[in-house]
Amino acid sequence: MLPVVNAILERKVLWLLVLVPLLLVAAPLMHEWQSLLFILSVLAIVPLAAMLSLATEQVAARTGDAIGGLLNATLGNLTELIIGLTALRAGEYLLVKASLAGAIVTNTLFMTGACFLLGGLKYHVQEFNSASTRLQMGLLFLAAFGLMVPSALADMDAQVLPGSLSVTIAVILLVTYGFSLFFTLGTHRKYFAAAKGHDEDEEHLWPISAAVIVLLVTTVAVALVSEIFVESLTAASASLGLTPAFVGFIVVAVVGAAAEMTAAFSAARRNRLDLSLGISFGSSAQIALFVAPVLVMLSYVLGPEPMSLQFWPGAVAMIFIATLAAAMVSSSGHAAWFIGLLMLMIYAVFGATLFILPPAH
Repeated sequence: MLPVVNAILERKVLWLLVLVPLLLVAAPLMHEWQSLLFILSVLAIVPLAAMLSLATEQVAARTGDAIGGLLNATLGNLTELIIGLTALRAGEYLLVKASLAGAIVTNTLFMTGACFLLGGLKYHVQEFNSASTRLQMGLLFLAAFGLMVPSALADMDAQVLPGSLSVTIAVILLVTYGFSLFFTLGTHRKYFAAAKGHDEDEEHLWPISAAVIVLLVTTVAVALVSEIFVESLTAASASLGLTPAFVGFIVVAVVGAAAEMTAAFSAARRNRLDLSLGISFGSSAQIALFVAPVLVMLSYVLGPEPMSLQFWPGAVAMIFIATLAAAMVSSSGHAAWFIGLLMLMIYAVFGATLFILPPAH
């Protein structure tokens, strides 16, 4: 386990792992300090998300391109999935839907905008492969509209989205996700092989047994911390002046994607915008194509009642605007810091609106 210890010492964000045992010990003893437990759980999820990402990469590096790519694609948003499952069991459906919509918008606007800004501050103009990006945007458009259009139609007609329609859409999205993996990892794998690690990274690979153990232990830790996070949410939100919609859309989305953001920002600073956009757009599409349908399916087993894919009108509008903005930006093949700033300002408008004018649920 020495490589694991070295990895923790080398990455400062992983030093926050000390908060995990502290939180687990303090939670049963500090029921009246819900706001503190909430803040500690948020801070503890950040290093756990980073460790999950690192362990997944290590397992993937040992299992070959096909299985490794499948693992990275499937487990890339495991933190969001676990938090969603925990909220699902607690019946916090608004939190679940807000976190799904927030993850799509946060990855598309905030992560991409910050990559453009950070990269643009170092390089005057950055270029990226617009053809490859347009392909990913097509997948994101399908995923976003698969979640958005039924909600919009139901809201316009003042209807409740039928459970059968939500399940049908979930199946369509999962099938699309499967074919997208077959396309990127099978028939057209060579076009998506640019993100391989450098040769010197071979020295830092963990033994497969250590990587699997870390992955399993971290997954359990994320589940336990997510329980505390969801339990403390209601009381903490009231005392901090936050709504479940704001927490899900902003806090959960940013915290859950912390590890991916670190990788995307680092790539942008190294003038590798193709990798940055692959992470941001790919993660957004994965949330819509995989995480959301899985949560709908599991709500029939774990939730107090089935969960639909009907989002409140504001979430529908924000998903549409974020997807449209990303499509416009990705069509040029060029980026500069001001474009990133504009995307961040759009995201700031969304956050301020949710904070001041939450959905009427």
